[in-house]
Amino acid sequence: MREKLASRFGFLMVAAGCAVGLGNVWRFPFVVGQNGGAAFVMVYLAFLAILGFPLLVAELALGRGSKRGIGRALAKLAPPGRKRFWRIVGMSIFAGNFVLMVYYTDVAGWLVKYALDYLRGSCAATPGEAAQTFAALVADKSACASYMAATVAAATAVCFAGVVKGVERVTKILMVSLLALLVFLAVKALALPGAMEGVRFYLYPDWARFMAHPLRSVSEAMGQAFFTLSLGIGCMTVFGSYSSRTDSLGKEAAWIIAIDTLVALLAGLVIFPACYSCGIEPSCGPGLIFTVLPEVFARIEGGHFWGFCFFLFLAFAALTTIIAVFECLIGGFRDEVRRRRGTADPRRRVSVAVGIAIALFSLPCVFFEPVLRWEDFAVSSLWLPLGAMVECLFVAWPFGWGWKGFLREANAGKGLQIPTWLRAHMAFIVVPLIAALVIAGIFNS
Repeated sequence: MREKLASRFGFLMVAAGCAVGLGNVWRFPFVVGQNGGAAFVMVYLAFLAILGFPLLVAELALGRGSKRGIGRALAKLAPPGRKRFWRIVGMSIFAGNFVLMVYYTDVAGWLVKYALDYLRGSCAATPGEAAQTFAALVADKSACASYMAATVAAATAVCFAGVVKGVERVTKILMVSLLALLVFLAVKALALPGAMEGVRFYLYPDWARFMAHPLRSVSEAMGQAFFTLSLGIGCMTVFGSYSSRTDSLGKEAAWIIAIDTLVALLAGLVIFPACYSCGIEPSCGPGLIFTVLPEVFARIEGGHFWGFCFFLFLAFAALTTIIAVFECLIGGFRDEVRRRRGTADPRRRVSVAVGIAIALFSLPCVFFEPVLRWEDFAVSSLWLPLGAMVECLFVAWPFGWGWKGFLREANAGKGLQIPTWLRAHMAFIVVPLIAALVIAGIFNS
């Protein structure tokens, strides 16, 4: 019998925890800074509605309709005669979870190291030291491997305990703590001298900056809306398979997007006021978290404490995503083992095997930096968008699940109903947009 999450609140926290990750806090602020502040935010929110919402509903419906992870969901829902083909496609999408984890856990290890350094008071104490501190961390391969392994062990232990006692219980604690830390940091940042300049930059649209590179700005807004929800590798499918049919999936998707967007917007209210208060340019790019914000903490009173809170928040955000993706991998492999052997629940054995495999395959990312960059490109520019495009075609056309089957599952339960006309939107608007995103990602690389 398929496991179920104990409560709707638990489902929302676990699914939102999958979506809430480094993209909300690491990527979102610097792309906002580079592309015109609120001008970019408005376009990003539009793409969330156009792109993110229908794709999220699709992934949840695949899981709830099949009671399987993405590796078997497509084959189970496909029409007779096409099941073998969709089985291969489903497993190809499923493999993206593994590739994502073998570099995401490395970055999560850096965040744990920073949080502990701030707790000990041993991180960069003066402006100018932050870049050297980060370079020294990346160069210390044994330390990076140790923190990566500790992160993998923590996620494995949570999943080992089970869906309800492990994944749901721990993720609820992490998500509530994450939101409390974020509100706490936002209040502190807004109280800094000159913070309102950062708020003005963030909340007032700078269309001149946005239109300076319009294609790049629109592409990055579309990419951020897409990647922030972790769509395209079937991670949300496994949590759809654990959910009940009490509430419609349109309603659940709207709540998940609202929580994910709240975290991203609040992160901006932490970072932009703090940067402007210290006279630091917030559009400096990907180094914002590891090389710029430590300088901000070095310049404010009680900076070690605030730095610890911030990197603890980041570590929580990364860990919620890692636990969710681990559960997707474990759920998929459990489906395989139970189907082929008909044995009792293999969760514990599969959990340990997944943890060991992730730790071992993460080592090349730790020791060879080009591997990390290649895997980031492979997941963000290829696996995620192509997987989402396939899922969209699968629910919108009769050679897959077909629109009637999808609509019946998505609209089961109380709440927001998916209209019939959305099929044309998914087939003729969402799919071309994703294709454009893939092409843009390849050329931008």
